[in-house]
Amino acid sequence: MLIPGKYYHIYNRANGDENLFRTDENFRFFLEKYKLYISPWVDTFAYCLMPNHFHFFVKVKNIEELKKLTSSSSNFSKVPNFGKVGSEEELSLFISKQFSKLFSSYTQALNKQIDRTGSLFQKNFRRKEVSHIKYFQNLILYIHSNPVYHGFTSELRSWPHSSYHTIISSSPTLLNREVVIEWFDSIQNFEYCHQQTVDLRSINELSFD
Repeated sequence: MLIPGKYYHIYNRANGDENLFRTDENFRFFLEKYKLYISPWVDTFAYCLMPNHFHFFVKVKNIEELKKLTSSSSNFSKVPNFGKVGSEEELSLFISKQFSKLFSSYTQALNKQIDRTGSLFQKNFRRKEVSHIKYFQNLILYIHSNPVYHGFTSELRSWPHSSYHTIISSSPTLLNREVVIEWFDSIQNFEYCHQQTVDLRSINELSFD
């Protein structure tokens, strides 16, 4: 389960050799579904979508915030099957189910689009708690550098399906951009760190717990 107030690295991939995203519209549509199902309940700091997998860095809102949000269902009338929940266990289960709904909704839409059947995502999405702030910067670098590591691009700044460009821009966003810049001390240092060669293997070997 995803516990209120905790930070998580969340990731998942397609079944077998399939791709989750095949067109630019697929990438955009998935983020729209994320905005609908997940954004109300978490603070999102970074993400990266790649053809066959994705990464998000989030913090589940604390229990007081979640209770306040769930006390007024009219605020979230567009969230399918919204229900009032109260205890920490109920809230944790509810948010985990929102991720399941995200994957199911996206799969149904893609299946219809390309005349496909069956599941698309691996059954259990991964969630890894990140409990030390000193690792937050490394995790963001890891997420944004993934397309380079997996050979989808030679330069992370050229990959259009991550939060990198949103963080350095001034356009409206649901990302917690100000908090991310705080962790890097400044937007200049954020950009500088992303210009350096990142050893993803060494970052991935770090304990984010």
